[in-house]
Amino acid sequence: MMMKSLICLSLILLPLVSVVEGLGGGGLGSRKPIKNVSDPDVVAIAKYAIDEHNKQSKEHLVFVKVVEGTTQVVSGTKYDLKIAAKDGGGKIKNYEAVVVEKLWLHSKTLESFKAA
Repeated sequence: MMMKSLICLSLILLPLVSVVEGLGGGGLGSRKPIKNVSDPDVVAIAKYAIDEHNKQSKEHLVFVKVVEGTTQVVSGTKYDLKIAAKDGGGKIKNYEAVVVEKLWLHSKTLESFKAA
């Protein structure tokens, strides 16, 4: 009887273990590099970050390009971006921005923005 119980338990747990291991390599919650930083959706998120930062800080940064970034699925999609932008004097600097986008709510939130 004990042997049958162990066999049944292993038949139940084995598929669960393989599913959990499969998630570890890029599933829910893991960070993924953005392969195409020129993608229009990524550029729109970066421009949103700069616009929001300008409103909050009264600076006048101008978007140049997305340098690199990652995405992470949380309650929405979290974008960690390195953005090149011109300051008021025309000097290009890199900035780090974190934006969370919730498509089903049609909302974006700038979580942080700082010089890189």
